[in-house]
Amino acid sequence: MEMEIDDLFHHRESVALTPENAEFSISSGGLISLSLKKKDGSVEYFERVVPVRAFPISDPDEFISIRLPETRENKKATEIGMIRRISDFDAATVELIGGELARRYFTPEISKINGVKEKFGYMYWEVDTSAGKVSFVLNNPYSNIRTLEDGRVFIFDIDGNCFMISDPAKLDKSSYKKIEIYL
Repeated sequence: MEMEIDDLFHHRESVALTPENAEFSISSGGLISLSLKKKDGSVEYFERVVPVRAFPISDPDEFISIRLPETRENKKATEIGMIRRISDFDAATVELIGGELARRYFTPEISKINGVKEKFGYMYWEVDTSAGKVSFVLNNPYSNIRTLEDGRVFIFDIDGNCFMISDPAKLDKSSYKKIEIYL
């Protein structure tokens, strides 16, 4: 109980991060650092921060949470602040944060579905992607294949990996027939 009360008194309030109060850079260890100018004019420095998308599929370049990483001491990633639109920042910052987000949300695009086999309630997929040939397994295609309003299709495998088909109609006929039932 003491730890919970202590956590309440040491709770950090998330702030809006803008080009005026937030300066991102590469740390000496090659990670993203943040210098945050506070309202009182003082500067708080964070050696390592982690960007996380609030809406990774529908709004990938808006509402980016900047957090302290999870560590033994910091068991939960604490939010420092939120970037409303990454495009508000200069090109170097967009590239820095964008590169980290691209690694974190690596989503290969499927260009061809070579095979889909069902066995013991699991579906085994063999596909060609922007990252090469990939094999993955789905346990429930009806809940793990999602079509967005703009037509993009996202497939989430049993390991939590995400694959995308930007336009199913542009797939070859054989590939389209393998995915059509789930659209």
